[in-house]
Amino acid sequence: MSTRRSALELWGGVECTINRVGDAYYDQLASSGHRERVKEDLNLFADLGLRTLRTAVHWEWSEKQSWNASDDVLKTMDRLGLHPIVGLLHHGSGPPSTNLLDPEFPQKFAAFGLHVARRHPWVVDYTPINEPQTTGRFACLYGHWFPHHRAMRSYVRALFHQMKAIVLAMEAIRSVQPNARLIHTEDGGAFFSTLRLESFRIEREHRRWLGLDLLCGRVTAHHPLFDFLVCHGLQKQEIFWFAERPCPPSIIGLNYYVTSDRFLDDRLSLYPDYLRGGDSGDEPLVDVEAVRVWPQGIAGAKQVLTEAWNRYRLPVAITEAHLGCVPEEQARWLAETWNQAEDARAEGVDVRAVTAWGLLGLYDWCHLCTRGTGAYEPGVFDMSSGKPVRTSLTELVMQLASGMSPLHPALQSPGWWRRDSRLTIPPPTNAAVDLSNIALTGKTV
Repeated sequence: MSTRRSALELWGGVECTINRVGDAYYDQLASSGHRERVKEDLNLFADLGLRTLRTAVHWEWSEKQSWNASDDVLKTMDRLGLHPIVGLLHHGSGPPSTNLLDPEFPQKFAAFGLHVARRHPWVVDYTPINEPQTTGRFACLYGHWFPHHRAMRSYVRALFHQMKAIVLAMEAIRSVQPNARLIHTEDGGAFFSTLRLESFRIEREHRRWLGLDLLCGRVTAHHPLFDFLVCHGLQKQEIFWFAERPCPPSIIGLNYYVTSDRFLDDRLSLYPDYLRGGDSGDEPLVDVEAVRVWPQGIAGAKQVLTEAWNRYRLPVAITEAHLGCVPEEQARWLAETWNQAEDARAEGVDVRAVTAWGLLGLYDWCHLCTRGTGAYEPGVFDMSSGKPVRTSLTELVMQLASGMSPLHPALQSPGWWRRDSRLTIPPPTNAAVDLSNIALTGKTV
């Protein structure tokens, strides 16, 4: 029988990406039918026992539709006792009037944030821009999303614009709601490598924390990436701007997936040509999922939460926990994430929550939302029939939402990411670091 064991909170979230590819926008909420069924869905979420929900008032959507839709969502959530964490831009580049490289992007975004706050002055928690690092990489380093650049200089500029937009938006929001909290989210994945690629791994690790370092006012002339930023186009005063008006998050949210941790491999002959080259296209490496090649698997939620806590001493949370797989494996992933968050909390890490993400599933993420094929992976509910259907994962979510320990028949066996069969590439005979040491040190810069 399940027993009560924790004050750790289970949050929920609906995958709400609106990303642009060329002139096409891919809207997850439209694909799931949530926009037309929002009140019914919110009642379903409340029935799960959830009390906090990551939701969205999209910048892109607001320019095409009336504000009635967002008004209805937030009013319904208030009636149901669902506390909103409001996102304004989720893997997007904004409406057609702007983009990530637009010099006016930060000011335009802040004006939108102010408008939202004035319309909903009771809202306290905001995630202005979800995963600015991932968005900057996918849009301006890898060319997957609009504006389809493939240059480090463009990535650096896109990241700078997004981080400045977050600061300006929070300042604008707090002019209306002084108690507004910033729940900042980023991909939580760590980097590992072979010994020969240690310098590349270290650079990736510094970049991994760069957005948070900027928000916390830590990027000074002594920061390991200061010269890197200047070399790739930022003016020194643009960098110092963040140190002059720090905007540390109230909660650091880590979106952690089984593929978040990366392995940098110099054994190029083991991989097809299209995987070679790294971020610049000519790096002597392949960047792959650590779970498929790293002998020790993945860092795990406990270690990435502990690392963020040690580095910033700010409350932390897992703000996306999802696995695209059968319900039994999904249950194993959510339960492992929950248990590891509990373990971190027991060791003194200020962990606030774990978020059951993709309550209605995800669309087209198998090819990074670059084309609209309708490829679907279920979440807590299965939308394959066109309406939400409960799965075995649903019961586990209800247990966790009530504060109970996870109980599910699938938990008698380890997840696939803990089995030797996960390895699709021969493990390296040498490695840059021991996994047991990297994440727990949490050294500041």
